[in-house]
Amino acid sequence: MANDIATTDPAARRSGISRSLVLLFAVSCGVSVANLYYAQPVLDDIAKSFGTSSGTAGLVVTFAQIGYAMGLALLVPLGDLLTRRWLVPLVLAVTAVGLVVSASAPDIGVLIAVGLVVGAGSVAAQILVPMAASLADEEHRGHVVGMVMSGLLMGILLARTVSGVVAQASSWRVVYLMAAGMTVVLAVVLLRRLPGEGERPRIGYGTLLRSATRLLVTESLLRRRALFGALGFAAFSVFWTTMAFLLAGAPYHYDDLTIGLFGLVGASGALCANVAGRWSDRGWTRTTTLAFAGLVLVSFLPLWWGRHNLTMLIVGIVLLDVGVQGLQVTNQSLIYRLAPDARSRVNSAYMVCYFTGGAIGSAVGSSIYESHRWAGVCVLGAVIGLAATVAALADGLRRRPVTAATEPA
Repeated sequence: MANDIATTDPAARRSGISRSLVLLFAVSCGVSVANLYYAQPVLDDIAKSFGTSSGTAGLVVTFAQIGYAMGLALLVPLGDLLTRRWLVPLVLAVTAVGLVVSASAPDIGVLIAVGLVVGAGSVAAQILVPMAASLADEEHRGHVVGMVMSGLLMGILLARTVSGVVAQASSWRVVYLMAAGMTVVLAVVLLRRLPGEGERPRIGYGTLLRSATRLLVTESLLRRRALFGALGFAAFSVFWTTMAFLLAGAPYHYDDLTIGLFGLVGASGALCANVAGRWSDRGWTRTTTLAFAGLVLVSFLPLWWGRHNLTMLIVGIVLLDVGVQGLQVTNQSLIYRLAPDARSRVNSAYMVCYFTGGAIGSAVGSSIYESHRWAGVCVLGAVIGLAATVAALADGLRRRPVTAATEPA
């Protein structure tokens, strides 16, 4: 394990963490967060399997999201209190048990309830990201965070594709068993490979949670970046929640497998995360924030044309994903400069806001599609993108002193 951060490794000398360990963090984040998204493409199969309505089957995803929100608030801060080398494998082990129970669920009620466990366990990725940031040096932190986030985002986007392919070849239960097997393997690998950490602070759990909330209240940089993140993920969720309805209807009439393959298109946007991290290291964060927010806004024009033009739909997906992922990496590379001993709590506060924005975008987007169809979805997404762009422009015009904990001019 010591070899992963040894200074004899050229990559480690440049960034404070070896390339192989960064790759491990990226893959781990992708595998762990994917557990939250496997169910989405197979909800119709789940409904038919249990003879229930699509609305009831949809509660599997809803409860997983609730569990994820609970994990963000209650589990992620533990990364500042407990040794993450042991905490992450433990969380993954519990998640694997939940996935096995899901695969063998006798009725829809059990599957829905266990969704809470699977969702909560998926936050292992959000424990690993600040750990990677802590191992990296100040000069290369944005680059390291960008690479790790690339893996996490690829996991989010490719989970739907993998689930659709596996379910098409077998069943939705096999999807859960596959996920459980991958999670167990990941837990074992991380237990062996994660580096040790120094002495952890001796504070109570209640104090730990209160301090996470206090960081959001006292740190203006964290609040601003949480706003950008919430708006970006809201726009992202508006599109990805309603896209299946568009593609299942005229003129496309795609099946579940084909719709799932669109995750591959979105994955191309995740590749920009590494570039965004490098730009953050160079101090271009105000400019890139405005540019990425602008891409979110502009993306909904080709997405609107995409209602009957596949090429424009693909262009819009790439622009939206580049904008959202670029914003996310820029945000996280900045907030990890705050409170080095409390990075897990900083990440918890940020991600709760981020996920709240996504949940609101998903709920409102579904409602707007039902009443105003695809045009309404694109108007809603563009309005959210405009709000992010205006906020980024206003933030860029603010004058504030430059310190180690604030973003550079």
